[in-house]
Amino acid sequence: MFSALNENQTIMETLRQYIDRKLSSFGRIEYAYTVVSKKNPSDVLIISTYPDEWVELYHTNNFQLTDPVILTAFRRTSPFIWDENITLMSDLKFTKIFTLAKYYNIVNGFTFVLHDHMNNLALLSVIIANNEQGELEARLTSERGAMQILLIDINEQMYRLIGASSSSRQRHHMDKVKPIFTLRENEVLYWSSMGKTYGEIAAIAGISVSTVKFHMGNIVSKLGVSNARQAIRQGVELDLITATAAR
Repeated sequence: MFSALNENQTIMETLRQYIDRKLSSFGRIEYAYTVVSKKNPSDVLIISTYPDEWVELYHTNNFQLTDPVILTAFRRTSPFIWDENITLMSDLKFTKIFTLAKYYNIVNGFTFVLHDHMNNLALLSVIIANNEQGELEARLTSERGAMQILLIDINEQMYRLIGASSSSRQRHHMDKVKPIFTLRENEVLYWSSMGKTYGEIAAIAGISVSTVKFHMGNIVSKLGVSNARQAIRQGVELDLITATAAR
């Protein structure tokens, strides 16, 4: 859905200007408006004041699949500060994203969350620098209701811009978001999450053990993790494992 939007510089710049105007009362602040498809989390839209190099690295490495801020937002609806419960997550090997984020001074922030009508996850994150941590954090906290409404407005503006620039054929194509996993990969991930061994999954699915391993390898690669255990954890975090995958 968002690949075509990312390539449309007119829409991207129009939406960026809209967000800038809405946030102008805060002065010059660093922000990121991020939208992730729940059906296919590899499909992501990012509009931000972060350095272009960082955004490119984020896209290239599919960091939204392992970003602890994104993972936290998937399982809540209320805004949150990037406290130690988020930044100290280590089970999924976040070393790379943490190292790069620190290099670009993207360390402390406040994120607002929206699970929208198109089954996408939208976030508005504001970076809080050390020298403004008390004042900006207090203001964001006191105005969190208005900021939540602002995120809804930004998200609706994004969909309006998509609708205005897309033909009916393009809109139909954008509505049919391709899932991140094939049916067989979903099946393997589902039974793995239920504690089944590769041999048991092979028997259930009627395929060989080597084929099960092949599909798990694809799953691990798509999620950007290191092994099957982490893939199962990511599948749970991103709500990608469903019983409908079972046969």
